[in-house]
Amino acid sequence: MNTVFALWKRGLKAFIRNRTGLIFSLIFPFFFVYVFGAIFKTDFIDNPIAYMLSGVIITTVFESSLNLASSTVDDMVSGFMKEVLVSPAKRVAVAVGQLLSAATVSTVQGILVLAIGLFVGIKFTTWTTPLLVLCAMICVGLVFSGVGLFLATKVRNGQTFQIVKTAITMPLTFISGAYIPLGLLPESLRYVAYFNPMTYATAFFRMIVLEKTDLSAAELVREGLAIDINGFIVTPILSFVIIIAIGLVFLFLSTNSFVKTDFSRVNRSANDANAIWG
Repeated sequence: MNTVFALWKRGLKAFIRNRTGLIFSLIFPFFFVYVFGAIFKTDFIDNPIAYMLSGVIITTVFESSLNLASSTVDDMVSGFMKEVLVSPAKRVAVAVGQLLSAATVSTVQGILVLAIGLFVGIKFTTWTTPLLVLCAMICVGLVFSGVGLFLATKVRNGQTFQIVKTAITMPLTFISGAYIPLGLLPESLRYVAYFNPMTYATAFFRMIVLEKTDLSAAELVREGLAIDINGFIVTPILSFVIIIAIGLVFLFLSTNSFVKTDFSRVNRSANDANAIWG
């Protein structure tokens, strides 16, 4: 337990100390709100700014949880991870500490963007909504922290990991409905979006933020909060179940991969040409 807390605390301290990164993490989301905000000005959306911001917030949580996996790669290359693992700490505890650290920091970043959003368009009418929003951010943060840790154990080089991360995050965010409604995407990309876990995370989170839990399935589809896959309606609740299932799979895979990783094969001289996979 001490190992988990120490790694969690270390990650949180590193986030707080990186003030430049913190500032840009707050500015960048609102750039997307400004650029893409006009797309959401349609008749079926009551509050376009809140609609857009909800997608931007959950995307921030998603990207942050993956970004923090790069610190795991840095720890591997720098030798810090080797030093931790030669201590009595169990590998499972180290993996849990890394996961909780990434999930906490990504949730804090989401909360900061949400706090600013409360002044520019997001409004809550019940006290339960903020709690549900917080729980949703924690769940999404944990799910994609698991994805990030799994990638970190497979791509054990900092530069290579950044390339892989960008190749994953860019497509997943832009075809998730967070920035551009699924209805505006080409039909071929809509089918790709159905296999995108961020599509379901965005739909579920947006329903909570906009407080649309009492709408019918047809109304949810019309407002872009449910996904119509050839007549089969994936409601926000079903979307949440899908995200949890994906999270459980990757939490198992990431922890298992971390436990089995041979960190003695990772060193400072590693480069992209001989990055280790698997």
